[in-house]
Amino acid sequence: MRWRSRGRRVAAAVVSAILLGLLAACGAAQPAQQTTELRAVNAFGDDPAADGPPKRGGSLTLATDREAVSFDPVVQNTNQAAFAVYDSLMRLTPDGTAEPYLARSMDTGDGGRTWRMGLRPGVRFSDGTPLDADAVVTNVRRHIDTPSSPANRFAKRITGLRAVDPSTVEFVLDSPLGSFPVLFGQSTFFGALGVVVSPAAIATYGADVGRHPVGAGPFRLVEWTRDSRMVLERNPTYWRQGQPYLDRLEFRPLPDNESRYASIQNRDVDLIFGAYNQELVRAFRDPGLKVYYGPGNGGEVLHFNTTRPPFDDRRMREAVVRAINLGGLSASLYSGNLVPASSLFDEESPLHTDTATREWPAPDPGRARQLVDEYRAGGGDPTVVLTLTQPRRQLGEAIQAQLAAVGITVEVRLYDLAQYSSQVVQSGQFGLASNVASFDNAFPYVGNLVRTGGNVNYGDYSNPQVDALVDRAAGTSDPAERTRAYQEVERLVNADLPLAWISRGYLATVAVPQVRGVQRYLSRDMFYGSMWVDRP
Repeated sequence: MRWRSRGRRVAAAVVSAILLGLLAACGAAQPAQQTTELRAVNAFGDDPAADGPPKRGGSLTLATDREAVSFDPVVQNTNQAAFAVYDSLMRLTPDGTAEPYLARSMDTGDGGRTWRMGLRPGVRFSDGTPLDADAVVTNVRRHIDTPSSPANRFAKRITGLRAVDPSTVEFVLDSPLGSFPVLFGQSTFFGALGVVVSPAAIATYGADVGRHPVGAGPFRLVEWTRDSRMVLERNPTYWRQGQPYLDRLEFRPLPDNESRYASIQNRDVDLIFGAYNQELVRAFRDPGLKVYYGPGNGGEVLHFNTTRPPFDDRRMREAVVRAINLGGLSASLYSGNLVPASSLFDEESPLHTDTATREWPAPDPGRARQLVDEYRAGGGDPTVVLTLTQPRRQLGEAIQAQLAAVGITVEVRLYDLAQYSSQVVQSGQFGLASNVASFDNAFPYVGNLVRTGGNVNYGDYSNPQVDALVDRAAGTSDPAERTRAYQEVERLVNADLPLAWISRGYLATVAVPQVRGVQRYLSRDMFYGSMWVDRP
């Protein structure tokens, strides 16, 4: 959907006037100040000891920020109900490593080239069929055979795949990969080898298995009315004894963030998956709500399309970075609570290096205008298409105003959230594209974001030196070597400017106080078997 109506042009003019006034008031080159209001809280979920003994029974209604495309793990999309139907073979820990979850063990005896996964005996899918080594092999093979799978880039590194016995799977890789277990614990959006679908269901439903998922998770899908609701009921044969505690989950897609937030304020829903800074700030200020949030690494970015004008020219990428005033954005759009970002890793991360921060161009509209004039004098056209999701319209208008002030003409195009990442930005039909690129773990997300061919490298950035460093970081089992490699990746990315950093992440989960037992990733993926509700 293109933004062309007269009403929106008027709105853009109003935003431009407000924003330019804010820039004049706070000084054009002043960065946003670090907020003290937004902070990590319950980042990975509840404390079981503080929650007390779980209660059995009851249901929860959860509001998502989009309709899911599919439950098939080889289809890239954000499905916030996926980990209710499936359990992951491994699970990520807060320090970024992976530990066995549905699997029993994961070991290598040769430095990361050959891995053996041990499976728990007796685990069955909700259709009664066994989750055994053959089932894991079948699922991993699907990722290898499906080029569009978000896990394909890593799965095709598997040169040997076999069931040693019913409870043991062996993986032989083309070269050592010390971080290999992480691939079996991450979100389906990033590419999850650890999400296992019943082979019987795959045989029955074929390409439509994404609408008829059968997993070994705590719940079973019993109803799915698109754009209305998704109903799941407890899996009575779930492998974790005593779980799930809840009888039922209902997911409702509410893409409009105002409607979604109003729904939890009015107690029409019990939990929302907050996708925007405004929801997070308001929830922090509401003592009647429970917030789960951690900023993590990465954050909100603008992807430059580095393969086409004007952003195949680094001068124009630098002009945009220097033109964006985070102080103005914070005051106008983020309730004064923008947590600024200027690099891949948060400053508290051991993977961060101050050298990367020094590489980042400082705000300087005068220098930005000079770079644009140089580009235009050489025959370039500084006209840009900026793509965003519908709820980010105001951000688009603000960026449009800031870039216009240095001579860059921006056309804003708005799209539906559900299709944005899976179709729009992957088409490459943009100059700038907005995205939230927060991540828990450096592997594999850094590679997905900045390595050649990465599945969220929407601007097709390519630097062989970065590729080699990303591969070195993933392959080594030496933490010190891994840290050095990622620090150099961070420095090179800031020197090349394939991304314009705006803020740290603000993906959050917000719940009513009666919700207990939440266990989550910073990306908002949750483990539903442990959840319960404290109601009479």
